[in-house]
Amino acid sequence: MDTDPDLYQKLAQHLDRLPGGYPATESGVELRILRRLFSPQDAELALHLALIAEEAPVIAHRAGIPVAEAQQRLEDMASRGLIYSTHHRERPPEYMALQFVVGIWEFQVNRLDEGLVQDVDEYFHTMFDMDVWQRAPQLHTIPVAESIAYPNEVLAYHQAREIVRKQEKIIVADCICRKERHLVGEGCKKPLETCLVFGSGAYYYERYGMGRQISVDEALAVLDTADRAGLVL
Repeated sequence: MDTDPDLYQKLAQHLDRLPGGYPATESGVELRILRRLFSPQDAELALHLALIAEEAPVIAHRAGIPVAEAQQRLEDMASRGLIYSTHHRERPPEYMALQFVVGIWEFQVNRLDEGLVQDVDEYFHTMFDMDVWQRAPQLHTIPVAESIAYPNEVLAYHQAREIVRKQEKIIVADCICRKERHLVGEGCKKPLETCLVFGSGAYYYERYGMGRQISVDEALAVLDTADRAGLVL
């Protein structure tokens, strides 16, 4: 039983205040999704996380729980893709809130079930409605009274290859979009393991088993495969 009858409503509002938004629906499907993913204890702790990465003692103090307990619970939640964690070589790990998209949903790539997919399908009709999407909270822009010249361009295929060549760690993961379609019997025949992850995200995916590390040559082969399949790079 929930300790607070409004706990998941509070969590939904907390997510809605993040840049990606998490708008309410008439059906309450957004609350069903949260109940599938977060235990009451998870939800309570998630309310104390911000978009700024913080160490466990800081979050523990805000949540009013012992540091050791906070550390264990935060790491467990990160392993399930509910929050984001960054591990460092010479200092303790840090944890931060995740928005639903892109974030929590994508990190469920290896934890999908048919019920979750059906609920998210229903919810996306509301979440990506343009009137709702345009009202979603965004990061604030602070004017600096300077003009910055930045040309808009679509990166060509060969430029994508240059980006890959510059990476120190590369993880490849299943495409959650195609994977969840397969789960409800609507899959296509396009390759599944095609999502490339770089930077801190690569370490996160590797740490929690969301993908596997590959070499630069293997990543370039993924680009080739995706290109032949007509996928957007």
